[in-house]
Amino acid sequence: FCQPSGWQLFTEKNPPTFFVAVLTDINSERHYCACFTFWEPIESGQPQSHPRNGDREEEEEPSSPVQPAQLFAPKSLVLVSRLDHAEVFRNSLGLIYTIYVDGLSVSLENVIGNLLTCTIPITGGAQ
Repeated sequence: FCQPSGWQLFTEKNPPTFFVAVLTDINSERHYCACFTFWEPIESGQPQSHPRNGDREEEEEPSSPVQPAQLFAPKSLVLVSRLDHAEVFRNSLGLIYTIYVDGLSVSLENVIGNLLTCTIPITGGAQ
């Protein structure tokens, strides 16, 4: 559900995507699932051998190793809540993503702990 188009590798780095899905449980309670997906480079495996003349593999000519193109794999950050605060979810997951990709010296565990202890005021409450 985090990657509705399926898990597949890409040869180009796609921009991050964000969406919120609403799941309803057996007791009719809603759960908001915010998904932030980004693509990161993956380690390439063994060089692949390709025949020199197209797809004709029956020839006995030596094949040359070809380095595979850089591939990117999707990775998803997911936040599940009973509260409907899509913008807060987007900002929180975006902050975690930024810290991760920029390699900042801040511990992700501390950032997530701080985000989880934030109190969100009730809508329409005292200003």
